Amino acid sequence: MEEHRIDGGDRVDFKMIDDEIDLQTSDRMGLRIGKRIFLDRYGPIDVAFKSREDHRKQLELEEARKAGLAPAELDEDGKEINPHIPQYMSSAPWYLNAERPSLKHQRKWKSDPNYTKAWYDRGAKIFQADRYRKGACQNCGAMTHDAKSCMERPRKLGAKYTNMHIAPDEKVETFELDYDGKRDRWNGYDPSTYSRVIERFEALDEARRKYLKEQQLKKLEEKNNNQNEEGEVSEEEDDEDDLKVDEAKVDESKQMDFAKVEKRVRTTGGGSTGTVRNLRIREDTAKYLLNLDINSAHYDPKTRSMREDPLPDSDPNEKFYVGDNQYRASGQALEFKQLNIHAWEAFEKGQDVHMQAAPSQAELLYKNFKINKEKLKTEVKDTIMQKYGNAASEEQLPRELLLGQSEREIEYDRAGRIIKGQEIALPKSKYEEDVYINNHTSVWGSWWKDHQWGYRCCRQTIRNSYCTGSAGIEAAEEATELMKANLARKEAMEDQPKLTQEKQLATWGTEIPEDLVLDEKLLAESLKKEDERKREERDERKRKYNVKWNDEVTAEDMEAYRMKKVHHDDPMKDFLH
Repeated sequence: MEEHRIDGGDRVDFKMIDDEIDLQTSDRMGLRIGKRIFLDRYGPIDVAFKSREDHRKQLELEEARKAGLAPAELDEDGKEINPHIPQYMSSAPWYLNAERPSLKHQRKWKSDPNYTKAWYDRGAKIFQADRYRKGACQNCGAMTHDAKSCMERPRKLGAKYTNMHIAPDEKVETFELDYDGKRDRWNGYDPSTYSRVIERFEALDEARRKYLKEQQLKKLEEKNNNQNEEGEVSEEEDDEDDLKVDEAKVDESKQMDFAKVEKRVRTTGGGSTGTVRNLRIREDTAKYLLNLDINSAHYDPKTRSMREDPLPDSDPNEKFYVGDNQYRASGQALEFKQLNIHAWEAFEKGQDVHMQAAPSQAELLYKNFKINKEKLKTEVKDTIMQKYGNAASEEQLPRELLLGQSEREIEYDRAGRIIKGQEIALPKSKYEEDVYINNHTSVWGSWWKDHQWGYRCCRQTIRNSYCTGSAGIEAAEEATELMKANLARKEAMEDQPKLTQEKQLATWGTEIPEDLVLDEKLLAESLKKEDERKREERDERKRKYNVKWNDEVTAEDMEAYRMKKVHHDDPMKDFLH
């Protein structure tokens, strides 16, 4: 029996019997060198003693596991334990007698046998009867609901009386859900349906990348064309431009690899992997540490923004960061700003457009506005050129350039006069001369009509066509005459509806021709009909519901209507009838 005292004056007795320790103390706390035993209110916890060096190595191993430099610890089942789990959660209680590290004590050990993760099979049908059953729905005949809850169209005669078209019974299910299951807003959700959302957004991203790539290639091609027209681009600059175009064609996913961070150990809780473009690389200096002067650019820690340039006096070519305001004046920020301004101005002028409520509509409206604006500019330019002409296009080019090619040899004297070579040589043709193909008796280009070249023998304008001779010429002329006759007949038919329309307008009184002649007998009959109609309108009881006439309104009917019409603003209306 050995007696030791711990801070506080409590007496602890240790008794060694075959590596077993009998502990007796008033406050149930004990300590012995060589083997450390802790007593809490629940009982003893036996932990092997560790020296200071072992404890330091254990801490280094834990830090390496958290950083992803060492493999994670394995439990009894061979599964990895996340090193970021706190010790008070990963350590098992003493009464479980856990010999190896494990997380079994954290798992749910109470399970409800009636709990299920299944959900309602919506729209499922089970049984369809042939006859109406007692207690079924009087409208459709299903047993699973009554007539008040029936979702079918109300029948003129219900299934109870017709005994026909009995609707099948719905599948009614009941689930015993726990507390969390009743309040789970995602219970019954099918995760596979979210793939449609992913596909839609991937298609939008692909279309956006394609559009931006086309715009980039278009700008580079325009730049190259402008430089080639000026003739001031050297061979080195051409090579650089070609290289830029080739780089623009490279897929965006193969670029920007500088931000790629891969973890060194593939384990639970290791470092991040993949491309991280929206995060700062830890090797770079934070933007709030670029200039430690308190009077320099302001850094907002809540939004992590620094709008001004922290180093305004340094060389712009050597700076990696010039402030967040650079993004406001570059990229698509300016286009988005112009889009907002256009939406505001359009709303002020009466357009039903809102950038936040309907962004796609606002963007489409702005796109159409830009297209119409460019068309208007082009029309104004063409109008000015038609009215005043274009002096740049009226300049006559030298004849040597108009010919395209020349093999003439011209000699000049000391005064600049031409001595030899004044005669004009015919330019060479790119086609073979005196070669007759496809049974033609003339060469290609021997006939010209309506700005088209052809063969004189058959007057065909297709180069690889077979010669048809005079028969082909006659057939072509007949087809032309037939087409002209059809066009003339079509124009004549288009004039007829105009006459009919004019007649209808004159009949209804919108336009009265000056040479209109009315028949007195028909006018008298129309006046009688108008009087009869007036009498029927006065007596509502005798007025017919259905219309009695089914003919056109004639000019006499319109004249009778005008003669009998009462003008309420006319002061002499009481003396007319």
